[in-house]
Amino acid sequence: MNRFFQRTVFVLSLGLLVALIAGEFGLRAVSAGSNDDGAYKQINVYQQVLKHIQAEYVTEPNMTDVTSGALHGLLETLDADSSYLTPTEYKIYKDHPIGADAQIGINVSKRYGYAVIVSVMPGSPAEKEHFIDGDAIESINGESTRELSLAMIKVLLEGKPGSEVTLSVIRPRKEAPDKVTLTRVNLSVPSLGEQQYENSSILYLKPIVLTPARVDEIASRLKSMPKNGNKKVLLDLRDVSGGDEAQGERLANLFLKQGTLATLSGQKYPLQTFSADPSRFVTDAPLVVIVNRGTAGPAELAAAALADDKRADLVGERTFGDGAVQKTIELSDGAAVILTVATYSSPGGKKFLDEAVTPSVLIGPTPEQEAEEDETGTQPKTDAPLDKALEMLKAKAA
Repeated sequence: MNRFFQRTVFVLSLGLLVALIAGEFGLRAVSAGSNDDGAYKQINVYQQVLKHIQAEYVTEPNMTDVTSGALHGLLETLDADSSYLTPTEYKIYKDHPIGADAQIGINVSKRYGYAVIVSVMPGSPAEKEHFIDGDAIESINGESTRELSLAMIKVLLEGKPGSEVTLSVIRPRKEAPDKVTLTRVNLSVPSLGEQQYENSSILYLKPIVLTPARVDEIASRLKSMPKNGNKKVLLDLRDVSGGDEAQGERLANLFLKQGTLATLSGQKYPLQTFSADPSRFVTDAPLVVIVNRGTAGPAELAAAALADDKRADLVGERTFGDGAVQKTIELSDGAAVILTVATYSSPGGKKFLDEAVTPSVLIGPTPEQEAEEDETGTQPKTDAPLDKALEMLKAKAA
C-alpha cells in the first residue's frame, strides 16, 4: 500500500469518524432514547480506532491538520460541489469571488477525486493549448487537486490579467501528465453560432453559454424565422455548461408552450416545479438537439425538458451530470461549509446530478478522431453527431 493511498484512507476514515461523533452528540442532545441509525451504533468502534491512531501511529498526528483533512474528505464524499473551507480558505474565497478575475477558459468539476474539465471556452488560452472536456487536472501550481475543494480549485484557476498558472493535465490517451503554463486573460463571451442548412430550411444555433443576453438573442433569431412553415431548428448544446438553470428553463420555454420544465427539491428544500409560460413560447418548428459530455447544468436542463416533453429528439453523447443548489454555512471558527441542499430533476424525474441526460440516439467522435484532437487540437473533418441530427431533421415534416 503506497503512502498516498494510506494517507487517503486515513483522512477519509477520520472524516467519517468526525461525522459520527458529531452525529452522536447531536442525537443525544436532541432526542435521547431514540433508535440510533446503524452507523451510530458503531461509534465506540471508531472511538477505539481514533485512540489507537493517536497512541500507536508511526508519528504523532497533527490533529489540526488531520481534522481539516478529514472535514475536506467528509464533504467531498457527498458530491463534487460540497466543500469544507478552512478559515484561511474561506477568507480567500470571499476576497476572490469566482468569475470576477481573469481566467483561462475552462469550466471544471471534480470526478474520481481530481478536478476534471467539463467544457472549454472557444478562443480561450485553454483551447489554444488543446484542452478538451474530459481532461483531468492533477495539480494547479504544484497543489494536488485531490486535496483541494472544488471551490478552491476555481479560485486558484483565476487571477490578475497577464498572470500565469501552471497545470499538470492528464489526457485520456497519454501515459504521463502534461505540464502546461497558461496566461490568464479577461475573456469575452463568443458570439452566438449560427448557420443555415438545406437551402436555409434548417436554422442551426449554438449558444456557447446560457446567459440572459444569449437566450434573448436566440429568441430573437427564432422570432425572425420566416412564417411560411418550412423552417426547422437544430440546437447544438455541445460543450455548453456556463450560465444558470433559470436560463436553461427559458431556452426550453422558447420551444414549449406548456408542460413541466424541471423540478427542484432537497431534504429540507421545498419542492419547486418550473412550468412553461405560454407567453414565452416562440416556435413549434421541428427540433433536434445535440449534446455531449461537455453539456452541463442549464444546458442539461433545457435538453431534458425538450426530450421528456417529446418536443425534440436528442443526439450525441451522455451529458456531464450537474444541476444543484448550494448553501454557504459559516462556522464559529471562521471556516465554512458549502453544502448542496437541492438538486434539479427532469420532467421525467431523473436527477441530473445522479443520472445526467442520455440521448435517444447515441453517437460521438470515433476514438481516432478524439486521439487526433488530443494531439493536435484540430477538430475532426467530419462531425457525425451533426450529420445525424441534420439527417433526422430532413426526415421531419415541416
